[in-house]
Amino acid sequence: MSKNAFRVISTALLLSLALSVGGCAKAQKPPVTATYLSQQVADPLEPMNRAIFGFNDVVDQALIEPLAKGYVALLPQFMRDAVRNFMRNLQAPVDVANDLLQGRFNNAGVATARFVINSTVGIAGLVDVAAKKDLKYKDEDFGQTLASWGVGNGFYLVLPIIGPSTLRDATGTFADAYADPVRMWSYNTHRYWVYYTREAIQGLDTRSRLLKPVDDMRKNSLDYYAAARSAYIQHRNAVIRTNAPAATAPASAPEQGLGSDHP
Repeated sequence: MSKNAFRVISTALLLSLALSVGGCAKAQKPPVTATYLSQQVADPLEPMNRAIFGFNDVVDQALIEPLAKGYVALLPQFMRDAVRNFMRNLQAPVDVANDLLQGRFNNAGVATARFVINSTVGIAGLVDVAAKKDLKYKDEDFGQTLASWGVGNGFYLVLPIIGPSTLRDATGTFADAYADPVRMWSYNTHRYWVYYTREAIQGLDTRSRLLKPVDDMRKNSLDYYAAARSAYIQHRNAVIRTNAPAATAPASAPEQGLGSDHP
């Protein structure tokens, strides 16, 4: 086992233990049922979360949303789809790892087959050839893995730029980033710009697909913050319960921040 892999696994186990000790997990793994998933997520840090949410909204309206609109105006749909396909293909190793950690060996096989097919026949992942062979994309992250192990949501969090999250999902976000092969390669070769450019493009593509839903939520919500919080929790519960792709689940649309697609 490589040193990096050992560090990733050790970090994940320590984070999981910390969540469990903090009361976010139960002594025995609870069944992932509608009742379990419908539990309210506490928001004890609401004043701070609202401040960060407000900051994110200002940045979004001043910078990210205009860039996303320009992205849509400059690139036709098929090119934006190619960008998304390429980004998903780069994420495949993380998806496979999370499938294996969840014991979803069939899903891991599908994700591996998708990576091989799309990396070759699909021209480095630009074309989702695997989907045409009924090998559908399913987004997986360490937050979902923790949930499958019985770890609860913990309290609600809003992360700068990234957007809505929970203690469990924020742990998953950072664990996935730490274990990301692209990040490992770029850091080990001192090509940091590769990783951050990939993240920026992926975030821009995600935001471009949420232009109308976010605009509708801003205009129609009495409390934009509360509406985004509710939508995020519902979406994450649906992803965990049904293993639905995060990027296409209806509840994902109103999310604010660059991390909305992953989740």
